[in-house]
Amino acid sequence: MNLTVHPSDLSGNIFAPRSKSVMQRALAASLLSQEVSKLYMPCESLDCIHVGEMIVQLGATIKDEGDHLSIHGGFNPQGKELFVGESGLGVRMMTPVAAMSGSALTIQGEGSLLTRPIGVFDNLIPALGGSCSTNDGLMPIQIQGPLTGGEIKMDGSMSSQFLTGMLMALPTASNDSVIEVSNLKSKPYIDLTIEILNEFGIEIQHDNYQKFRIPGGQTYRGTELDIDGDWSGAAFLLVAGAVASRDGIVVDGLQNQFTQADESIKGALMFAGAKLTYQEDGIKILAHKLKGFNFDATDCPDLFPPLAALAAFCNGKSTITGISRLEHKESNRALAIKEEFAKAGINVELVGDNMIIHPSAIQACTMSSRNDHRMAMAATILGLAGKTIEIEGAEAIGKSYPLFYDDIEDLGGRFK
Repeated sequence: MNLTVHPSDLSGNIFAPRSKSVMQRALAASLLSQEVSKLYMPCESLDCIHVGEMIVQLGATIKDEGDHLSIHGGFNPQGKELFVGESGLGVRMMTPVAAMSGSALTIQGEGSLLTRPIGVFDNLIPALGGSCSTNDGLMPIQIQGPLTGGEIKMDGSMSSQFLTGMLMALPTASNDSVIEVSNLKSKPYIDLTIEILNEFGIEIQHDNYQKFRIPGGQTYRGTELDIDGDWSGAAFLLVAGAVASRDGIVVDGLQNQFTQADESIKGALMFAGAKLTYQEDGIKILAHKLKGFNFDATDCPDLFPPLAALAAFCNGKSTITGISRLEHKESNRALAIKEEFAKAGINVELVGDNMIIHPSAIQACTMSSRNDHRMAMAATILGLAGKTIEIEGAEAIGKSYPLFYDDIEDLGGRFK
């Protein structure tokens, strides 16, 4: 669908969306438990829906209790195919987890996920006692386990999500495992994985993120979790407040228990001179004179779109480091930002590992989401604080934040 965003003055309070990073990990852990787990304030993004459907296909039962999901885990595969939608975390995490069922399974996906490389499993899963074949390094994936454990080496430069999958699955293997990891990026996401594993009774040790020791034969226990507010989605709300709210907006629900890499949006906003006020359960932010900033987003690459939108309204150029992390997202996100922002009159340079944004007056235009949820939200910010922007493929937001436009509208955003 196409959606037109008009310049608006935002105000009011909004509750942050729930974290799909926390939710997907909690769903996988709930499957691996033989007991009942309760997930309060669940995330309802498409990625989480697909992972929820996967664990049901693998044998879990999910009951919607209104304020929480009650999940009884355990493997009892209901078929030979699993569908992961377009969730990168879903396929990278659930492939080794599904292998623990012992059944021969095929994992299918859609959209940009079909072009994102997953050939690392062709070597890793056989080395751990299972079998795996991909379509020349792409989906679909055919697997069979169970994984029995062992010692493997991994390159963590492409994504930490492959490691997350191994850390979720291998505690239930019959033997101990050791994973040596080189060039690990996005370490905060591994902290999040380990924190959730701890909540479910699983222990893992590591030596400075280079060697992970995973005792086998562990048992996931059932637990109760509140799903954290999502800093990835809240980043767009906070940036919107920083550029399009004279009196300020308050984003509630961000006092969280788990590590989230994208919480570093607070630092970037402060570097840019934004006015943030911490409240009991949230953050107040309002439009203020902004200055160009430098920020290293290597460990939080999902912040590139909101940071680029923020930089478009700063006085002076901004430099964001880490574009090597952006090629295998829902779009080639560095090129997508450069080309789509150019339509709005914003010059974006890609130099080495840096994105350099030169602010200018926003021009009314039509921008494409490129079927990328974060690009659609970034385009919305340009329209709210600049000139009218028409977004093609605006429905892409459903992947992570299906109520984004509703929430912006509740704050006074104008759409057509």
